[in-house]
Amino acid sequence: MDIEQRQSELIEHFVKRASAVSDAAALASVLVEATSHPSLFAFSEILALPNVLQLEATENSAFLDMLRLFAHGTWSDYKKAKFDAFGCGCSFIVILDVVVSEIMTAYCSFLNLDILKASHAIFIVKELTYMWTIVKIGNADRLPQLIPDQILKLKQLTVLTLAETHKVLPYDQLMQELDVTNVRELEDFLINECMYAGIVRGKLDQLRRCFEVQFAAGRDLRPDQLGNMIQTLSNWLSTSESLLVSIQEKIKWADAMSEIDKKHRKDVEEKVEDVKKSIFKADIDFRGHEEICSESGGVMDYEEDRSRPKR
Repeated sequence: MDIEQRQSELIEHFVKRASAVSDAAALASVLVEATSHPSLFAFSEILALPNVLQLEATENSAFLDMLRLFAHGTWSDYKKAKFDAFGCGCSFIVILDVVVSEIMTAYCSFLNLDILKASHAIFIVKELTYMWTIVKIGNADRLPQLIPDQILKLKQLTVLTLAETHKVLPYDQLMQELDVTNVRELEDFLINECMYAGIVRGKLDQLRRCFEVQFAAGRDLRPDQLGNMIQTLSNWLSTSESLLVSIQEKIKWADAMSEIDKKHRKDVEEKVEDVKKSIFKADIDFRGHEEICSESGGVMDYEEDRSRPKR
């Protein structure tokens, strides 16, 4: 079974399953299973389902963002999203720590608390605030923690994304994008997880330290790619129409030249026939004249014989 047919069957399977689920938690479980499946690499049909889109702005919205990541994103996008969430959270905690300290110091001063009691009160409030912030940041994280099968899938999709625009992928770039530490690990990944899976074909060039892509399966179209795709198809259509007009003109020219050639051939054949007839008639006239001359010669010989005296 080829990869396209297998993809179609899996897409249909998960679309039916996701469509039949009404509970958000159960739907999230289906999405995790779909993004973990070792043979599924297209997710736009699942992403377009109404009940999937309804996860937006809910407590399970992270799973919608996860599905979008697998449809259009890469491993680097995932790392960046997690890092940004962590960085923003840390910055917020630092700022909040300063603000809480200032507020509690002023409040304790207002209550005329001694230094020990004031410090203890500030510590308790800061700890409670910190715990509340951690919970909020965790809920605000737009992507859930990926399981190993999802990580593998996302790295496979990353290779497909890189292969869309470049047919020669340097090892250094691949190792950076895939978080691979050495060439052996990278080549094993490309062979075992990409080429054997049927999503790419190519040649590993150890001398040049690159992967030469010969074929790569296509990914789901990103929204920002639709304009370029439409423009490309429009240009192709315009070029095809111009080429068709040119071909039709050449066909007309070829037909006209064929008619001219036929007429010329007919004229030549008619002239040849006329020449043949002329030659044949001339030959007949010549032969008739020759026969007449031969008969006249015979009469003259007979008259000469009669005029000779007998002995």
